[in-house]
Amino acid sequence: MDDDRARELLAEERRRIEQALATSTVVTTDDESTADDADNATDTYQNEFDEGRSDDLNEQLAAVERAEQRLAEGRRDRRAGRRGRISGDRRCRARR
Repeated sequence: MDDDRARELLAEERRRIEQALATSTVVTTDDESTADDADNATDTYQNEFDEGRSDDLNEQLAAVERAEQRLAEGRRDRRAGRRGRISGDRRCRARR
């Protein structure tokens, strides 16, 4: 894969992650709320789920940033076993 294609795929992934981060919400609830315990449990579960998703997305964004840095420095992916070549299109698209 050439550098331009790699940059394009990384930009698409960055946009996807940033959009998902922008739409994620973590809602805090007032401890003195009059809502019943079941509603509070549902809210707590959803908040924990959203926080975990946000953490995952931030880790993915950090990985994209590292890949962008490697590309800018001209370093190649050693883990792919391709001796000096950036990973193929299939691998870059596998996360979608």
